[in-house]
Amino acid sequence: MPLRSASSGKVSRDAVHHPLFARYYARISVTAETRLGMGGVRDRLLAGLSGRVIEIGAGNGLNFAHYPSAVSEVVAIEPERVLRQLAVEAALRSDVPVDVVPGAAEALPVKNEAFDAAVVSLVLCSVRDVPRALAELRRVLRPGGAVRFFEHGKGGGRAMTYAQRGLDRTVWPRLNGGCHLARDPIAALRDAGFELGPYQRLLMPERGPRLPTSYCVLGTARRPPLTEQAR
Repeated sequence: MPLRSASSGKVSRDAVHHPLFARYYARISVTAETRLGMGGVRDRLLAGLSGRVIEIGAGNGLNFAHYPSAVSEVVAIEPERVLRQLAVEAALRSDVPVDVVPGAAEALPVKNEAFDAAVVSLVLCSVRDVPRALAELRRVLRPGGAVRFFEHGKGGGRAMTYAQRGLDRTVWPRLNGGCHLARDPIAALRDAGFELGPYQRLLMPERGPRLPTSYCVLGTARRPPLTEQAR
């Protein structure tokens, strides 16, 4: 499968470059697997998937160990070099075939309608252009294809939302690899033309102080079938 973007025909090998944050994220994400219960969330996120899957923003590859055996192939897109190398190492340990590929969510280096399902996990907060990234996701999914998502975003009432927006305008994206706290992943998916399936609001961590990053959503969506798109 040619790894070319439908938008530009080219793939930047370093579309994102946050080496210090990448190393920090790699450490805390491994800790979160047990302390915050992220391993169980990944099981729920990926349960029941089958066929060819594209994962956007694979990070250090922690999802790979949770893919069910019915998945025939995972193409994992990761733009950040440090995280991508860690994802390559995780792919070698995976029980399902995983191909780790450089690229950005806004210009996916894959063909149209090539995948049965897509996974976005803690990535919509940091992409530069959410509508464009989700338009690319629709492009590469077959009609009726599933989206599994686990994202954090705005929540917690007026005071917390105000704090999230203030942090987004100042230091947070600079210190955290472009992450934004006040985005609304559910609204973004709906605006991009995806049909929302069941989803659940979660707090991470479930117990303890509420942080600007605590307000998460886990769920499913799909690209509408062609018959529905034509209506």
